[in-house]
This record gives sequence, C-alpha cells and structure tokens, in this order.
Amino acid sequence: MTAPLDLIKITNRVIEKRRIFKEYNFGPLKDDALKTFFDLAQEYETLENFYRVAVSVIKVFFDLDSRLYLLCSGGALELVCDSLQGLYPPKTPPLPHIRLDSQAYGAHGAWVIPIRGNLLLADQLPFYAKDQVIGMMEFFPDETLSEADRFFFEKYANRLGYNLHIKIISWQNIHRIRFINSLVADIEHNVIIPNISLSLYLRHLRDKIRALKELECVCEIKAKGDCPHLPQAREAFAKLVQEMEANYQTLDQHYRGVSLFIESLFRPSHFQKGQFVLRRRSCRVHSEIIKPQLGLFLDKLKERGIEIDVAMGVMPDEDLPLSVDKGLMAQVYANLFSNAMKYTRINYEGRKYMAYGRDLLQDYFGPGKDGVKFNVFTTGPHIPTEDVPHIFEEGYRGSNVDGEVGTGRGLYFVRNVIETHGGEVGYQATPGGNNFYFVLPLVATSEGPLAATMEAL
Repeated sequence: MTAPLDLIKITNRVIEKRRIFKEYNFGPLKDDALKTFFDLAQEYETLENFYRVAVSVIKVFFDLDSRLYLLCSGGALELVCDSLQGLYPPKTPPLPHIRLDSQAYGAHGAWVIPIRGNLLLADQLPFYAKDQVIGMMEFFPDETLSEADRFFFEKYANRLGYNLHIKIISWQNIHRIRFINSLVADIEHNVIIPNISLSLYLRHLRDKIRALKELECVCEIKAKGDCPHLPQAREAFAKLVQEMEANYQTLDQHYRGVSLFIESLFRPSHFQKGQFVLRRRSCRVHSEIIKPQLGLFLDKLKERGIEIDVAMGVMPDEDLPLSVDKGLMAQVYANLFSNAMKYTRINYEGRKYMAYGRDLLQDYFGPGKDGVKFNVFTTGPHIPTEDVPHIFEEGYRGSNVDGEVGTGRGLYFVRNVIETHGGEVGYQATPGGNNFYFVLPLVATSEGPLAATMEAL
C-alpha cells in the first residue's frame, strides 16, 4: 500500500533532519543542552520563565554568561534577561555595543547572534521583524569560543527564536481572549443593563398616548354638543404634550448615549489589538462629556434625594479642552455617576449630595507635564480600609454595598480606560464622604504624543 503524498513529504523531511544532525555532530554536552532547553521550554509556560531558561542553560552547560534582547511592540530592542541578574524591567535599553542585525558579530568581548522567528507566523507578531529577526542573544566572554561553539550557539538561537515566537503569539492570543471576555462584560454593564431603563420611559410614553386617545374622545363629544369636561381636557392635553416632549428628549439623550457607547466598545480595532485602542479628539470635557452623562442620571438622583453640587472646581466658562476618547470617557462618567446614585448617603451635616469638578496639577507626570485631576465626590461613610486597595479590581465589590445591585465592573472599567489614556485612578476618604478621582495628562490636541503612541500599539 502506497503512503499518502503528504506523509511521504514529512517522512522525507525527518530523514533529512536526521542526516543534518549527524553532520552537526554536536556531541553529548551540546545535545544534552538542547534537550534540556526543549524540555524546560515546555515545562515553564510564562514568557518570563522562558527567558530565564534560555540564559540558564548556557550558564550551566558551558559556564558562559549571556544576555537576551528582544524587539518590543514599538519596534525597539530591549534587554529582557541575562544570566547575571535575571529579568530586567520593561523598556530597559540594550547595552551600547548591541545593535539589531541579521548577521552574527563580535563586540565588546562578546559574540552576538540574531534570534530569528518563524517566517510563516511573522505577520502575527506585535512588531515588524525584518529578516525574521525578533531579537539578539549575546554570549560572553567570547575569547574561549571555537567556530564549532559559535555554530552551535547560532543553532541554539534559532531554536530559541522559533519557540519564543510561538510563545509570544500564544500569550498574545490569551491576552486577546481575556480582553474580549472583559469587553463583553463591559458591554453588558455599560450598554445592555442601562438600556433596560428605556423600557420604563417607553411605558410612560405608551400611557400618555392612551390618555391622548381618551382626550380625543372628549373632543368628539364636544363636537356633538356641550361638554363640561372640556376645560380640564384642554389642561390635561397641554400637560401631556409637555410630558411627552420631555420623554422624547430623555429617550433621545439615551439613544445618543447608547449609540456613543456602542460605537466606542464595538470598534474592530479593540478586537484586533486585544486592548482598548483610543480614538482621540479634542473636546470640552464638561459640556461634551460630563453634562450629557449627568443629564441621564438627574431623575434617578432626584428620586433618591441626592443633591448636585458643582463646587469642586467646574465652572461653565472654564470648560477644559482635552484630547480624549469621547465615547470611552463618557462611559467613565456614566459608571462614576451610577455608583454615586447607588451609594451616596447622608453625611454628618445631614446632607446627601454628589459633587464633581477638576483641578490642574502642575508637573504631575514630570517636569513640564501637567495633569488634570477629575473628582466625583459623594457623601456617606468612608469605604472600609481593607476594601480600599481592591476597589478598582475586576469583579470586586466592597463590604458596604448595602444590598445595592452591581457587578463589580464599574471602577475596573474606569481604571482600564484611564490607564489606557496614560492616566491614574484613585480614591480619597475625605471629611463627610468619598472622593473617586482620575488624573489625565494635559493633552489638548489629538495629534499629541500620547495619541500617536496609542495608535502605534
């Protein structure tokens, strides 16, 4: 029986590899080093441990030190790990004598070899890899290295590159799946659940339409003769028209808000990148973001007896232009106002109110890099000390929720969006209540450096 053609091709490739390895004639030590690397590369799942394995094998088997350099998402070479101190912090630049090159070279008493990835998977990397080079590996000192040693380390670097390439893509896909799962939860929290409240307004509108039909009957009766109820009917008619106009305005606000949220959450770029991709534009934060969102909560705040205080720095003539993703930032305020509606309580003065505002913070992000702190304050008991470190974590709900319905996603979403903007979130226990805040870099135009950085990711 003749074997299938595809099986024959693979079998021939195996035979060829067997012949090549015989020609290499690495010897027991180098063969054991490769086998150890492959075994441990499978045993340790994380990229960090993979880096450690890569340099440790060289140290243990050959008593050589080594450094591992990899391309990052921005295309720059970074030092990620060595056999001297292990992992390095993100964005650690390479040593001065290291350059990205498709050929091996000697420099500063070291032998530097390119790390190549898998050609078939090159387009799935988060950076451009010229000539398949995804990094460099430095071996030192090089004065003891023979040509056979250099040849072996080149093959070692190739196998390291293929394994690393697959691990990078695997972790990238895992991160993307986690983000999509989180995004689905955000869609439910920010779009689907709030959209349920529209049914209440539609029910009110239906009742008013029914009342208008009854008034129509009154008008028909009047046409046939005198009707003592006509003055009341006219008054009721005018009131219904006014209420229906208000209902229309509310529904229109909700429609615009939900449309904005849907656009900002369902962008294809979020799913492609596995993270929020900002669409920055310059807008006036108070009039274009805060005020429309507050308008959607006014009735609910009023129902709960919560006053609105704007004494925390916001004045209409001081509306601040800032370059942000309007749709995502609108959802930040929607979540903060939703929490304020649910958790505001009476303070020691007997008042129950919410306040919002902002402050300019000079040099907050470094010399010449100002920040803007946005505050949402609510009266009530302070958050328990043990809860504070966790309130911005995914799914976390404090011990003082008082039976209020929630998912624990609101503040996590706020943190995710603000940090994507390059900002920070925080909480302050203040006299009489709680202040939730976030600080954004003062970027006024969509062409600013942060916008360019986020588009590149």
